[in-house]
Amino acid sequence: MSQYNVRLEVMLTLEKNIDTFVEKFLITPEKIWQPTDFLPNSQSATFLDEVKEIQELSKDMHNDFWAVLVGDTITEEALPTYESWLLDVEGISQHSNNGSDNGWAKWIRAWTGEENRHGDVLNKYLYLSGRVNMREVEITTQHLISDGFDIGTARDPYKNFVYTSFQELATYVSHNNVAKIARQNGHKMLAKMSKIIAGDEMRHHLAYTEFVKQIFQHDPSEMMLAFQHMMKHKIVMPAMHLRHSSEAKGSLFDQFSAVAQRVGVYTGFDYVDIIKKLNTTWEIDKITGLTSEAEKARDYLLKLPERMYRITERIVVPKTDFQFKWMNPLV
Repeated sequence: MSQYNVRLEVMLTLEKNIDTFVEKFLITPEKIWQPTDFLPNSQSATFLDEVKEIQELSKDMHNDFWAVLVGDTITEEALPTYESWLLDVEGISQHSNNGSDNGWAKWIRAWTGEENRHGDVLNKYLYLSGRVNMREVEITTQHLISDGFDIGTARDPYKNFVYTSFQELATYVSHNNVAKIARQNGHKMLAKMSKIIAGDEMRHHLAYTEFVKQIFQHDPSEMMLAFQHMMKHKIVMPAMHLRHSSEAKGSLFDQFSAVAQRVGVYTGFDYVDIIKKLNTTWEIDKITGLTSEAEKARDYLLKLPERMYRITERIVVPKTDFQFKWMNPLV
């Protein structure tokens, strides 16, 4: 049987339990938090006072922090790109032969519904803060969606689930660090929403790592090789094509990445730590029945964090005062 057919068989096997995954890892719209739970109530008599308080607090936060928060928001709002990419993965279809929903498509739509709230609440908060040029933010968001991105997974479900496992943990780290910085600066509302967004990302991370765990049980060698492939080629960040208005695709990512590192929201050490955590979560050192090629892949993966840590220690983060069009020129 070809690799392609084995992958489809494994996806079909996992799909049989998709309702269990949805119930365990996702929350219905009626029970989960919604953006308005963390924002001033526009129907309240105190609405303008609450907005004024947000704007006063926001004046004291450094431009670098706001640039990172804008980048995180735009990344969250590019959700249509991620949904369309996942729906194209082998073994996932919006339709099945009997006309009913494909189980994986059901998962992706429900996951998308949860993720959609993140960009929604952050966008509204940015708007209320008065610290950013929302039109420039909106232009960047539209560009990021229309530019798309290639994460190097093709339509391979194994590689795609490695990517989502990694990326959900990366967004957890980023939002969690934003929450810490906001809290330290008295920005309680922003800290609270960022913390709960981080909680969503962790829950989604646990789901995708569970998918990979189960694939390791059914097809260990190919799953190990897929994991190695993704780590060798490095995880492409969703914001890789960031750009300002009237600028070239991807021209803004290096600046955004540098600012995120020096603010401490997401660093090279976080990247290395995630690899180490995935190795531990999937217990790759204990997996048996591997081919000789997969054994070599495992050896590479186990040694990778230490090697990358040494490289990361030598990275010098620029102190350049980058000028982001997102920032309100009046501040």
